[in-house]
Amino acid sequence: MSPTPHPPRHEPEAPRDLAGIGIGPFNLSLAALAHPLTELDTVFYEQRPSFDWHPGLLIDGATLQVPFLADLVTLADPTSPWSFLNHLKTRDRLFPFYFAERFHIQRAEYDAYCRWVADSLPGLHFGHQVDAVRWNPERDVFEVDFTQLDTDGEAEALGRTYSKNIVLGVGTAPYVPEPLKPLVEAPGVPVIHAADYLQHRDRFLTAEHITVIGSGQSGAEVFLDLLRNRPAGHERIHWLARTEAFAPMEYSKLGLEHFTPDYTRYFHALTEPVRDRLVAAQWQLHKGIDADTIAAIHHELYRRTLHGGWPDAVLTPGVTVRTAGRLATTKVELHLEHAQQGTRSRLTTNAVVLATGYRERPLGRILAGLDPYLRRDSAERPRIDNQFRLDLDPSVTGTAYVQNAELHTHGIGTPDLGLAAWRSATILNSLTGKDLYPLPHRTAFTTFGLQQQPHIPPARQVHALTPLIDGR
Repeated sequence: MSPTPHPPRHEPEAPRDLAGIGIGPFNLSLAALAHPLTELDTVFYEQRPSFDWHPGLLIDGATLQVPFLADLVTLADPTSPWSFLNHLKTRDRLFPFYFAERFHIQRAEYDAYCRWVADSLPGLHFGHQVDAVRWNPERDVFEVDFTQLDTDGEAEALGRTYSKNIVLGVGTAPYVPEPLKPLVEAPGVPVIHAADYLQHRDRFLTAEHITVIGSGQSGAEVFLDLLRNRPAGHERIHWLARTEAFAPMEYSKLGLEHFTPDYTRYFHALTEPVRDRLVAAQWQLHKGIDADTIAAIHHELYRRTLHGGWPDAVLTPGVTVRTAGRLATTKVELHLEHAQQGTRSRLTTNAVVLATGYRERPLGRILAGLDPYLRRDSAERPRIDNQFRLDLDPSVTGTAYVQNAELHTHGIGTPDLGLAAWRSATILNSLTGKDLYPLPHRTAFTTFGLQQQPHIPPARQVHALTPLIDGR
């Protein structure tokens, strides 16, 4: 059966228990797990007009790199009505999915599932841009200022919400390396980030020559899609990568244990310099290419040799783009350097796709009002504890949680969808001071370190929810 939304419980002047900023998969997971907790009054804001998960990369056939069990709720509550399996049931697709025997679903299907949840849950406000967050010491609440946007994204009204606690889930933004920014910002020759690929796909398919930059999963999927849709013998595609190889993602069973709560707790307990070294060294655990995608690329290249000759496709790892510039209005010139050879060259192309990844969105603008209370590490990054709480001055009696902004404190599992439900449950347990979602004490066969990190129960948040809990 379909979930039944609760009627609104909020009184106009009463502060919320939790206000969420951003509605991506992680805050959507939190909202879904908070939904049955009737003692909680929550609200979530998102500036986009509706849920929208990487629309430019929903390439036909592209799959998630995590199993369907890594939905919004299942790994914390398999009985939740907001599970992917229940989504299939409400669409009469459960038996077809059963016979399809697919452990990894398509990205477009995951996006449709999240849209179903977002369209059904109460308390989600799209078209609301959060402008500032402040702590009000007189009322012991956070003030969340927002602008309500119309369908064209223009300001329509201003508003303010008071909340005892907040959670930041503003996600990541496409990253463009500094030498390539002038190309993206100028008109003419198409130079786009892979995040916008599908919107420009038709134009790229007709370009005389195309260059894809980036060796991760997005770069591989874009390259494969272009290759499949260019004429044999006239592909005219370059694929350049800064890494020393087009490397497969580490996907062994024990390797995957780096994406468990056990490893997250271990990583969090390490010193700051060690954590920083590890994040940089573990790129192949989460930035490599799915082995099936690599196989599909090789198969497509091989297929094009069956009648003699080689496809007009150049795949070169170990290359850095030093600088770039436009030639007239139809071409781009890339200045390349090969580190191992110590050589430099130039490449002229008619279109460029930048599969150069994503970076955490800076929190400075939103958190400017909290800056006097915020404690930072030696690199001026926010300190975040093991329950995903920002380290704030003790005078702030409310709690500010973060989602997907803690790579420097919690490691490579931070952006992984498989840890979404566990992190959301951890936050809700911490917020209420109860084990509303009992979480496993052990999740990996690997023992990380000689001293094991204990499972720490949630600290009771007396200020936030005592009246509600006592009256339950």
